[in-house]
Amino acid sequence: MAIVLDAMGSDECPKPEIAAAIYAARHLNEEIILVGHRDVIMQHASESDFAGLKIEIVHAEDILEMGEKAVKSAQQKPNNSMAVGLELVKDGTAEAFLTAGNTGAAMFNSLRKLGRIQNVARPALTTRFPTVDGFCVVLDIGANADCRPEYLEQFAIMGSVFAETMLEIDQPRIGLLNNGEEAGKGNELMRSTYALLEKTDINFIGNVEPNEVFNHKADVVVTDGFTGNILIKTSEAAARMLTGLLKENLTSSLQSKIGAALSKDAFKSLKSKMDPNAIGAAPLLGIDGLSFVGHGRSNTEALVSGIKLVRSAIDADLVGTIRQSVQAKLN
Repeated sequence: MAIVLDAMGSDECPKPEIAAAIYAARHLNEEIILVGHRDVIMQHASESDFAGLKIEIVHAEDILEMGEKAVKSAQQKPNNSMAVGLELVKDGTAEAFLTAGNTGAAMFNSLRKLGRIQNVARPALTTRFPTVDGFCVVLDIGANADCRPEYLEQFAIMGSVFAETMLEIDQPRIGLLNNGEEAGKGNELMRSTYALLEKTDINFIGNVEPNEVFNHKADVVVTDGFTGNILIKTSEAAARMLTGLLKENLTSSLQSKIGAALSKDAFKSLKSKMDPNAIGAAPLLGIDGLSFVGHGRSNTEALVSGIKLVRSAIDADLVGTIRQSVQAKLN
């Protein structure tokens, strides 16, 4: 069955989305439904571009702008591409939805169309985060700025399932992001969450500080969306700064250029690991269906990576596994 790709999501839409749909249909044998304003899509493509490919265009009259208020704009524009695309998942026409649009709008439309898994109060935006020897899972990274302890408990359960299912980690170590390792550290939210997680049937290892996240002390790092979003954005900014400084210094003299040439493979490997385009999208765990959100700056490469991640989640029955785990651990 098809994967829905929101054609009106990214900053440069619909060009990256069209290119990603064509690549996925041609090289990954995916069936893609491009949802968006047909006239806008066809300004950047022709019927011949899609000839012989399993790509369908579904018209959505309304266009959500990235700078608009998420809930208000989604309510005022009920036929937006997210709502239309998620309806296709709801009625069984498609298996999953992917957008590079506004996270708040994606959250609102996903909740309205697909609803929440039973016993999940708030869905969490989830991502793989690079560490010294692989990846860990971080959630929430921006869907819920204000949280209660029970929300973070649910995030921990869903994050554990994601790590087991998608990263194939047996008994993943669950850490609570905090400003110290001791149980009494942090604000009231973190102290109360710590007490909850100690009683939850997961492999909770206690608090982890930011440096321990990078050192892969935990396989799953749980936090509220405000803190998680700052962690992700700060890490991305630091990575870009260090990469830029490294490039500048490695091209400053003949000797450094020779050294850079000799270290080319190492730098290529490092760039690949730190490249957000390689991850592509983050699932909204807790939604009763597969809904993924990519960065607004997503290019074709990032969207193709997102489609691959979506396919992996479909094949692994991620939603069904989370549903069973949440019911078992919270009932």
